[in-house]
Amino acid sequence: MNALYMTVPIALFIAFGSFFIFLWSYRSGQYEDIEGPKYRMLFDDEEEKPNEEGKEK
Repeated sequence: MNALYMTVPIALFIAFGSFFIFLWSYRSGQYEDIEGPKYRMLFDDEEEKPNEEGKEK
């Protein structure tokens, strides 16, 4: 029974902390574009420059 006096407040602290972190991330726009990153990783943003003859990197 004495263990409940310590574990229940710790569990509530973790639950409320997780909820507030979720609210913060939602308000800061972390979930606005969920579909975009999975398509963006398929395309290269930078074009590769061809090597000039006679010059090494």
